[in-house]
Amino acid sequence: MAGASGSASAADAEPVTQTLELPALTADISAQVAQSAAATQQAAADYQLRAERDAAAAKAARQAEKDLAEAKAKAEAKKKAEAKAEREAAEQAASRSAERTTLTTTATAAASDTVAAPAGGSVGTVIAFLKAQVGDAYVMGGTGPNSWDCSGLVQAAFRQVGVDLPRVSGAQSTAGTPVSLSNLQVGDILYWGSAGSAYHVGVYIGNGQYLDAANPSKGVVIQDLSGYPATGAVRVL
Repeated sequence: MAGASGSASAADAEPVTQTLELPALTADISAQVAQSAAATQQAAADYQLRAERDAAAAKAARQAEKDLAEAKAKAEAKKKAEAKAEREAAEQAASRSAERTTLTTTATAAASDTVAAPAGGSVGTVIAFLKAQVGDAYVMGGTGPNSWDCSGLVQAAFRQVGVDLPRVSGAQSTAGTPVSLSNLQVGDILYWGSAGSAYHVGVYIGNGQYLDAANPSKGVVIQDLSGYPATGAVRVL
């Protein structure tokens, strides 16, 4: 009985349960998850960085193309402007050369005419008066006796021989008979500008020269027509 009782007690005893803890496994999984997340974030950051770099490179390339196009356009515009300036300079030089050639012919013809032109009489009186004023001052509105403007001097010179000319240059440029610059004679009135609205006058004195009240810096002087070609001329004597 005692043996049977002992067996029954052993059979009726509580079963033994063993609990297994997995702290090491949980830690490994957490570490792996953390590493995976970090790797994913790094990959995303790397991708974004590459995308930003690619976008910046593309933008820089577009800007470079734009800058190059603008530089080419500016260079082309500058080249065209320089070519235009050279053409204009050449045209101006050719024009001045033509003017000098024409003036040389005019002066030669005028010098030839001067030989036959009257050196005395009324013309001589006008020229003598004009030469006596050389060195006088130029003053706008001046009518002498020691300062003149261009038309005031011409008016006073011809008054010496009884010719009453208008006071201003525009009117003086139509006061006589028009003559060509290739047929000038001593005493002819030269004008600059259009006939009837000339802005300056002087008197031809022969040998391609004229006398005028030039400007405030020069005063009354004798000058070469080659330096300042006249527009036209009139003859009153």
